[in-house]
Amino acid sequence: MGEPVRLALHHTSSSLRWMPDLIAAQGRQVVLIDCKSRMTSRTSRRHVIERAAVTAHLQLVAWTQLPLYYVFDNLDLLTPYDALSYGQEGPRTTAGSGTPYLLVPAGQSMPFADVFGRPGRLLAA
Repeated sequence: MGEPVRLALHHTSSSLRWMPDLIAAQGRQVVLIDCKSRMTSRTSRRHVIERAAVTAHLQLVAWTQLPLYYVFDNLDLLTPYDALSYGQEGPRTTAGSGTPYLLVPAGQSMPFADVFGRPGRLLAA
C-alpha cells in the first residue's frame, strides 16, 4: 500500500488502516507480519501495541486464516491473541496517536528463531 493511501487511511476508522507491513512465506507457510519499530520500552521491558490494531488483526486472522506476528526491533514475536491475553491497557497519553494501547511484558514474547528459524530465511513480498 502506497504512502498516500496509508496517510489517508490514518484519518479513518477503517480496519484497512491496520494492514500488516509484510506477507512472508517459508516453503508453503504464509504469514502476515506487522513490524513494530521502537515499540519496546527499555526501562519497563514491555512491548506497546495499539488496541485498535490488535482488534483489526484478530479480525484479519479470522478472515484470512493466516497467522499474524508482531515483530519488534529485538526480533521478539507476539501474536494479536498474545497481546490481548497478556497485555494491560496503558495510561492515556497525548503522545503518538493518543489511542488506547496495550503493554505486553517482553517475557511473554517468542524468539524469532523459535518460530521461523534463523533470520533471513523468509521471502517477503
